[in-house]
Amino acid sequence: MNYFKNIASAASTIFEGMTITFSHLLRKPITVQYPDKIDLPLQEMLFCRYRGFLGVDTKICMGCTVCMAACPIQCINIKMEKILSDNPQRVITKFDIDIGKCMFCGLCVEACPTGAISFTREFEKASYGINDLTFKFIKEGEKIIPYKKGNEGIRV
Repeated sequence: MNYFKNIASAASTIFEGMTITFSHLLRKPITVQYPDKIDLPLQEMLFCRYRGFLGVDTKICMGCTVCMAACPIQCINIKMEKILSDNPQRVITKFDIDIGKCMFCGLCVEACPTGAISFTREFEKASYGINDLTFKFIKEGEKIIPYKKGNEGIRV
């Protein structure tokens, strides 16, 4: 008798599962083809505190390297040089952020005294190699005088 009860139970559960499956066949699909068929650009649909890639405003960067020290995994690399002339001063020669290492914790954003580092709404970066995930905010050979009152990140 148990044998027939098990067969009946199996048949009823299969029938119940198949009714749910067939009901989904008649519904309108939820999946949309990205990025072609969405109503708004995806950056506008993200919530306000979304943490995308890091961006740097080199015009207001002081070159204090506080963000580099605050990063727990050292994905920020800043190099400074001294220019010896009539008016000796420091210049920023390198400001790189390795997004391949970044865990988007936001400690660098919080530590920046001028707000030069911030999260952008960008998130798409397809690449074949992990070396392409390093964002260089200062081009090779370029130098930037750090922000002070009166000057705004002058490129040398």
